[in-house]
Amino acid sequence: MVDSDLRDSSSGLILEVTDDGSATFYSEEFGEWFHCRSGAYTDAQRNYVDAANIPALARAERLSILDVCYGLGYNTAAALDTIQRINPDCQVTIRALEINAAVPRDAISNNLIHHWTVATQHILNVLATEGHYKSPTLDIQLIIGDARQTLQPIVSGGWQAGAILFDPFSPPRCPQLWTVEFFNLTAQCLEDSGILATYSCAAAVRSAMQLVGLTIGSLPGAGRHWPCTIATKDQRPLPTLSQQEQEHLQTRAAVPYRDPTLTAMAETIMAQRQQEQQQSTLEPTGVWRRRWLTGK
Repeated sequence: MVDSDLRDSSSGLILEVTDDGSATFYSEEFGEWFHCRSGAYTDAQRNYVDAANIPALARAERLSILDVCYGLGYNTAAALDTIQRINPDCQVTIRALEINAAVPRDAISNNLIHHWTVATQHILNVLATEGHYKSPTLDIQLIIGDARQTLQPIVSGGWQAGAILFDPFSPPRCPQLWTVEFFNLTAQCLEDSGILATYSCAAAVRSAMQLVGLTIGSLPGAGRHWPCTIATKDQRPLPTLSQQEQEHLQTRAAVPYRDPTLTAMAETIMAQRQQEQQQSTLEPTGVWRRRWLTGK
């Protein structure tokens, strides 16, 4: 079990036990927790693996997964345990993107991966130290670097995933990975029948997805006060957005983040969006918020 008194990892990340007994880190760089504090394991399983329909996809002969912002490895671990339980013969390929190599190592050194099966714990250990795990049924790479750059050769190679687990820090903290341009890259990695799952329901995120041709749906977020988002390339029926969510997409909150060169700093992306919002003819977001809070 995790020592609930342990507060700091070797890289300075603050460790916190969440409500389901699993632990997560707090990033002082981004000013956010890596996972929902109501339950980190629950977050990985419900809001990513289940939302991306991996239990059903695992019944096929092959399954490819893109894990954007691997972090502590929980989303990949939950996917591996689920696939192993349902179809251990499934040929699985995973490409996991992460900017900070110390985070998965710290998760292991602080014994935060104890919940997963012994086989999955071994895989996470190998990925954290060697960056690649290969077996007769698994081909997994942990790719370290800025995802805006590390995803480009994957796209150029024509590789696609049936499930994309999209888990960066929130848009105000890490706008670089929520831009129209990065979603365009990401969407190119999504199979026509695949599903992208993310915890964010931000209007700017959803509008960016729509601008790159994705169809969006809304799911209740496990352990969260707000819904999650799923997205597909095809026109299959998805859980519809509520009237409140639909109207949110008609406000200035829906002005997307942009990064045409895929190299801009967070401050530049934020400033450009704020300027575009000031010039927008869309409804002020405050008006929408008051309408739904007061009914007026």
